[in-house]
Amino acid sequence: MTRISIPDDFPVVLATSAAFPALQARAQLDYHATLPGSEDALIQRIGQAVAVLNVRSSSRFTDRVFAACPQLRLDSIWGTGTDHVDLAAAARHGVAIANTPGVSARSIAEHALALLFAVARRIPEMHAATRRGEWPRGSSIELYGKICGVVGYGAIGRRFATLAEALGMRVLLWTMHPETYPGVDFVDLDRLLAESDVVSLHLRLSPQTESLIDSARFARMKPGVILINTARGAIVHEPALLQALTGGPLYGAGLDVFAAEPLPPNHPLTVLPNVVLTPHCAGITPEALEAGLQMAVDNLWKFPE
Repeated sequence: MTRISIPDDFPVVLATSAAFPALQARAQLDYHATLPGSEDALIQRIGQAVAVLNVRSSSRFTDRVFAACPQLRLDSIWGTGTDHVDLAAAARHGVAIANTPGVSARSIAEHALALLFAVARRIPEMHAATRRGEWPRGSSIELYGKICGVVGYGAIGRRFATLAEALGMRVLLWTMHPETYPGVDFVDLDRLLAESDVVSLHLRLSPQTESLIDSARFARMKPGVILINTARGAIVHEPALLQALTGGPLYGAGLDVFAAEPLPPNHPLTVLPNVVLTPHCAGITPEALEAGLQMAVDNLWKFPE
């Protein structure tokens, strides 16, 4: 039987999924329902496994990890992001990387839309005030007819663009690789930022996208813009974001991702009234969860032994 390590199923999602019993029956598992906590512990948990089913992006697969696990041939990731994996090192050590693109696109796009409504209508703030017996009025923004800039045109960005258009918004699109989508009308990023009333980020984190939205790009945005980020926190330069929220162009922001996760207690973002925060959960609905875990398991069997 194939020896497979699951080093990081915490909080537990894989072991309670419909995909797990068949995996147990077909492979010899080294299963761990806690996070490894260190590089040494991750190496120990991988042990002699030829494949890893990597549940959490906090498990970082570095050159040292690959070098210490010469028997490893496949890292099957639950999720789309690969920013926790040294891809060049994986290639040097002959380790294939698989992920689960697209399975959570609908869930994440819907969550981005929910964040947009929550910020535009100030729903958390209105909810809390109404519970206190107050009766605040007239501080919402209507989205119909506004311009929505979608930054990134993968499965999630495309789905979100469709939802924004359904609301009657005019959508501007930018992608790093426009040649991949012949016939799609893209604009340059500076124009998108200058014209948009809403900017929603749907990019992978990479050396090219880290701090893509910095103080210079915030300065290009018009006053009253809403920022939505369900991609990766590090795509936005956090000090510049805080400045843009308190003294810059942003009306508000809806954030599911952060530079440091979990978000540290007493972080400046937690006290700003124009920010709606969720704990990196946009892609975790029952439907997306089961589909993604099943794909991550299926990817194990697609790789030739």
